[in-house]
Amino acid sequence: MSDRGIEQRKADHLALVADGDVAFRRSSLLSCVELMHDALPELDTREVDLTTELAGKRLRAPLVIAGMTGGTDEAARLNKDLALVAQNAGVAFGLGSQRAMLVRPETAWTFEVRDVAPDVVLLANLGVVQAGQLAVAEVRKLCARVGADALCVHLNPGMELVQPGGDRDFRGALGTLARLRDGLELPIIVKETGCGLSPEVALRLRKLGITTVDVGGAGGTSWVGVETRRAEGAQRGIGEALWDWGVPTAVSVVGCARAGLETIATGGLRDGLDVARALALGARAAGLAAPLLKAHRDGGAPAAEALLGTLIETVRSVLVLTGCRRPEELTRRPRVILPPLRDWLEQLGLGGSGGKLVPDGP
Repeated sequence: MSDRGIEQRKADHLALVADGDVAFRRSSLLSCVELMHDALPELDTREVDLTTELAGKRLRAPLVIAGMTGGTDEAARLNKDLALVAQNAGVAFGLGSQRAMLVRPETAWTFEVRDVAPDVVLLANLGVVQAGQLAVAEVRKLCARVGADALCVHLNPGMELVQPGGDRDFRGALGTLARLRDGLELPIIVKETGCGLSPEVALRLRKLGITTVDVGGAGGTSWVGVETRRAEGAQRGIGEALWDWGVPTAVSVVGCARAGLETIATGGLRDGLDVARALALGARAAGLAAPLLKAHRDGGAPAAEALLGTLIETVRSVLVLTGCRRPEELTRRPRVILPPLRDWLEQLGLGGSGGKLVPDGP
C-alpha cells in the first residue's frame, strides 16, 4: 500500500467510526450478565478502591482508552487530547496501529503523547504481520520512540481479508509472538480487533507464554464493516457476508480468563455497567474507543473527560451496589447469565448457569 494510501485509510477509519453505520448488527452479549443487587452493602463509597494492575503497571481505575488511530494531523490531535484525559484519570491509553510510522517515518510525531501525558500507561500497537517483517530491535525502537510501557500486537485476519490491499498471508504469527516474548523486554498484549479471541486461541497463547490479551470481541465497531464500506466488487460482497463474524466479547472474556490470561475486555462496551459486567466475567480491565471518539467529536477533550469520569463513577457505584470494595470481588458475587450467552458458554464447556464462572486464579 502506498504512503498516501495508508494516510487516506486512517482518515477514512476515523470518519467511518465516528459517523458511519459500522457497528456489529449483533450484541457483545454483555447485556446477558445480570449482577445481583445487595441492599445491605455495609460500605461507604469512599472505601471502594478501583486501583488495578495491568501488564505490571498500576491504574487508578480498571479502564483503557483503546487504541484508535495515528498517522494524520487529525489523529495527532485526537491522540494528544485523549492521552491527556487518560493521564488525568489514571487509566491506560492505547495508540492506533503504528504501521504508518514504518511506511512514513515522518508521521511518528502523530503518535507521540508523552509531552502531555508523561505518566500515562501507554500501549504501543503493531500488527503481527508487520511485526513479523521486522527484527526485534526495530520493534523495540518503534516502542521506544513513543515511550511505550507495553506493546499491543494486533491480530486482524477478518479485517485484512476485506481491506483493499490488505494482508493475505497469516503464517508465522506464533513464531513472531515467541520472538517478541523473548527479546522485546516490554510486556506484550495480544489484541484482536473486533472478531474476538476463542477459548482455543486463548489456550494457545497461554501455552506460548503470553500473559495478557485484549479480546477485541464482536459486538462493537465491526472493522470488517469499516473495510466493507471502503471496498468494491467481490471484496465488498465478502465483507457484507462476514460483517458480524466473530466471538462475542462476553464469550471471549470468559474463555481468556478461564485460560489464566490477564484479560482486557474491549468490543461493544458502552457504559460503566458494561465495564462492571466484563469485570464480573473475569476481565482485569475494560477498554472503550468509539464512545470516546464520538464524545470528542461532539465536544472535544472536555466531553471525552466527562464521559470517562461517568464511566469510572458508574463502576464505583456498581461495586457499592454489589457489596464489593475492589473490582476483582465482582467475580465472586452472584450473577445470572441469560441466553444466548448461557448457550455459548455451555456449548463451549465454560459453564453458564449463573454463579461463579471464573476461578480465583489461573
